[in-house]
Amino acid sequence: MNALAKATAPHTAVLDPAHIGHINGAFGTILQGDHGPRESWRHRLQTLLAILGPGLIVMVGDNDAGAFGTYTQAGQNYGTALLWTLLLLVPVLYVNQEMVLRLGAVTGVGHARLILERFGKFWGAFSVIDLFLLNGLTIVTEFIGIALALDYLGLSKELGVAFSAVLIMAAASTGDFRRFERFSIALVFGSLLLVPIFLMIHPPIVQIARDLVTPRLPQGAKLSEVMLLIIAIVGQRSPLGSSSSNRAMSSTSASLRGSSATKRLICGSASCW
Repeated sequence: MNALAKATAPHTAVLDPAHIGHINGAFGTILQGDHGPRESWRHRLQTLLAILGPGLIVMVGDNDAGAFGTYTQAGQNYGTALLWTLLLLVPVLYVNQEMVLRLGAVTGVGHARLILERFGKFWGAFSVIDLFLLNGLTIVTEFIGIALALDYLGLSKELGVAFSAVLIMAAASTGDFRRFERFSIALVFGSLLLVPIFLMIHPPIVQIARDLVTPRLPQGAKLSEVMLLIIAIVGQRSPLGSSSSNRAMSSTSASLRGSSATKRLICGSASCW
């Protein structure tokens, strides 16, 4: 009976104490117990700004050195012929990111704890170890990208990589999520430098629009090489390639559980279901 009771007992996740209290975002604060409706556009905008940071960081987080290397190779070899692969991933990414955000907002706990409670210790440990390895390999690619960029600019790779490592460790060691979020948001806005670069090359807008909505393979290209590159592009933007971002979104949205106002923004109602 005891074994049967344990097997049929519902799994429950406990609200993480770190997610209880005021919501201190990079652009604003929502006080604990603030359940009042946001009736004006001004109040809705203030609430949205308070919770917008994690979404922006996750959105830009996968535009890292590995992604830029893959996209650059695709453009160098085949121009804009493979742009359609990105458009196909939009609905997949939307559903995936919204799902993990709802999980965090409703349960009030992070992604790893939900896996632990629902599937047991093995898969919980597997999830954490997988995250550790994935992030470790990602950090390696980031520093490779930093070294290549500094070498291109004629600057010291050793000093640049060391300075970048110190800056990242300092930002992550502040002990305050708001300060780290603001640091990350500064990097997010730094990615907007791609916009003037994009305009400087005078891109063929008509061709870009056509290749974005017209699936086709580059003419005269080896099928095996094209397929490997498509797999690399999908891997950069797919839910599997974004697993660390999903966990970050789920964990940060867990802090929204105490506010009905933020649930209405995310889910359309205070219940989220």
